[in-house]
Amino acid sequence: MRLETIDYQASDAAERFVSSLKETGFGVLTNHPIDKDLVESIYQEWHAFFNTAEKRAFLFNPQTQDGFFPAEISETAKGHSVKDIKEYFHVYPWGRIPDSLKDNILKYYDNANALAAELLQWVESHSPSEVKQRFSIALPKMIENSQKTLLRVLHYPPMSGDEELGAIRAAAHEDINLLTVLPAANEPGLQVQLKDGSWIDVPSDFGNLIINIGDMLQEASAGYYPSTSHRVINPEGMDKTKSRLSLPLFLHPNPEVKLSDKYTADSYLMERLRELGVI
Repeated sequence: MRLETIDYQASDAAERFVSSLKETGFGVLTNHPIDKDLVESIYQEWHAFFNTAEKRAFLFNPQTQDGFFPAEISETAKGHSVKDIKEYFHVYPWGRIPDSLKDNILKYYDNANALAAELLQWVESHSPSEVKQRFSIALPKMIENSQKTLLRVLHYPPMSGDEELGAIRAAAHEDINLLTVLPAANEPGLQVQLKDGSWIDVPSDFGNLIINIGDMLQEASAGYYPSTSHRVINPEGMDKTKSRLSLPLFLHPNPEVKLSDKYTADSYLMERLRELGVI
């Protein structure tokens, strides 16, 4: 099996996209409004930034979670004991961003957010009535003016051969948020787990936009929309010498939004961040 690539401009795009999300937890769009040249510029600018000592001047703030997270404090995926091989920078419009990188990354943040709101509307419109009734408010309303939506600039460095046994670029995990919007990275490696436990490659052609369900949408839909396990595997052969950059936008509701009888968006997020050991 392979994931279907859906033309964003097609008349039945919304229906097919939501069907793909329901079946696999993932949807892949092509011919979408995110500017490929802008994404390419961001990859180049941030690749250069991650190769400078300047990044250390932006060390993350534990309270606000913005800034640079070095490899030595990188996440350990839930259920795993070995840290992922990655470093990253958390971008919020209100957070610290290097001046020279601000224009492009904030333009991308706005563009990706606008598209994400439209995709949430697609999900809302094509959900069965009994699922819609579970949503405390309409899905696009959950993220309106949200200050919590996070753009993460991820850098997976070239493989040195000295990596800890069992470490991979990103161990199998699910995302916390509603939806994640991800332009195809500059290198392959992203895989999704199917219901039978097998793994398949996510189409990584440059220009594809990859969207996956997070745990908050799974919670809000009482499991109707599955938050699917995914990972980034280590490269083989010559690809080991290449960095991999990735730009996931993690769409978060406003903190007070009620996801279910058990959780608000804030209580859910705090529980998960404690599990990950980042707070």
